[in-house]
Amino acid sequence: MSGGERKRSAPGVYIVFLLDVAVTMSCYALSILARGLLRFDGGAVGAAHSLGYLNLFLLLLLYKLFADGTRDFFTRGLYAEFVEDIRYTVFLTLGLLLLVFYQGEIRAFSRFIFGVFGCLELVVTYLSHLLLRSLILRAYRTGEGTTKVLVVTERKRLQQVLGRLRSEEGWNLNVSAAALLSEGENLLIRETAEGETEELPLENGPESLYEIARQLPLDEVLIDLPDNSAKEIRGLILSFESMGLVCHYNVDILDVGTSERSIEDFAGFSVVSYALKNLDARQMFLKRIMDILGGFVGLFFTALLTPFVALAIKLDSPGPVFFAQERIGRNGRRFTIYKFRSMYQDAEQRKAELSAKNEMQGLMFKMEKDPRITKVGRFLRKTSIDEFPQFFNVLNGSMSLVGTRPPTVDEFEKYDLYYRRRMSITPGLTGMWQVYGRGVVTDFDEVVKYDLEYIDNWSLGLDIKLLIKTVGVVLFGKGSV
Repeated sequence: MSGGERKRSAPGVYIVFLLDVAVTMSCYALSILARGLLRFDGGAVGAAHSLGYLNLFLLLLLYKLFADGTRDFFTRGLYAEFVEDIRYTVFLTLGLLLLVFYQGEIRAFSRFIFGVFGCLELVVTYLSHLLLRSLILRAYRTGEGTTKVLVVTERKRLQQVLGRLRSEEGWNLNVSAAALLSEGENLLIRETAEGETEELPLENGPESLYEIARQLPLDEVLIDLPDNSAKEIRGLILSFESMGLVCHYNVDILDVGTSERSIEDFAGFSVVSYALKNLDARQMFLKRIMDILGGFVGLFFTALLTPFVALAIKLDSPGPVFFAQERIGRNGRRFTIYKFRSMYQDAEQRKAELSAKNEMQGLMFKMEKDPRITKVGRFLRKTSIDEFPQFFNVLNGSMSLVGTRPPTVDEFEKYDLYYRRRMSITPGLTGMWQVYGRGVVTDFDEVVKYDLEYIDNWSLGLDIKLLIKTVGVVLFGKGSV
């Protein structure tokens, strides 16, 4: 599976997983109730069926991880869905039978339970999958979770390309803009916030396109330029992938030398896809599960801390308890980040006055003795308590537990193509720079190097390692995280 396919399948993976967990546990409970064997006295039979829930969850998790049944969930037809659900149900039913047999609990079960469970599981799973698909297809088209695509093509091919995108995979593709690059016409077409179509001339051709594209929320690029030379296409691919975008080329196989390349179907087009780094959807799914669990735990502690922190903030300086600011997330998406307020209310206005005292070189502001920070704020930052409300951002998906630092809007607007690539993943509460470079690095280029090293070497093991090291960094006061 290529990088593009992984990105598009990731949301479906954990949505379908959560639905299937609910359906499977409900069907199992109903099958036990139908047989009249559910006991509330803690007897042996009740204990055996409690173990059955755990068995089913483990079987379901194994199936989702290794069978990859959700890969084409939103594109397969009714018959293909039914066949997949039969395979899934048979695996769960036979797997449960074998597990309870080897666990010595088979006496607590009967053929009736397995029969009812199998029938219920198949029917309810099939119907719930059809309903989920219908609801998501309706809501997903304009949501922030869609894959945002830039189409690069010619005027004469534009409508054909857009038509195929909408008809083949319109459920999760959102065309953010279309660039027309052909002899005699260089133009960018996009929709404004008011819903009107805007046409921007690209006076310098591709160079002007890159300048505009680096500020757009984009995940992938579809290049459909059959009449352009290999040299021109290669230049486009190299520039876009340097921003961390997945590039799909619709005509010939080009060897650009630096990418992971794969041949796939993209919205009905036979394309060659180029990406500097491919991320596995199943590992990304586990990363998201880890974020959700961590988000709930973090918000629990945030709730415990809030009354005390709020009182300290209010007694120290006038203003709100929480600080909210617009930041840039994955591939240029904008979101609101939340923290406990650690600065005076006029901090943003005073930032310009302090720019000459910036201790970081490049597109990042940092002062060790920032006069905008309150007394309580210094303690909150030293202990990283000010970051706790960001667990809400982790829970809603705009941030992750581990990732890159989310830049402010004014920082992002100054990014070049190289810097833009650090935004190709979801930003995090902590990351490689916070663990290894905080308090040491004074050049933004070094921060970017840490971020790109994290992106290029990402794994779940690396996330866990960084989370453990972050605890040590916070406990020993090695800068704030």
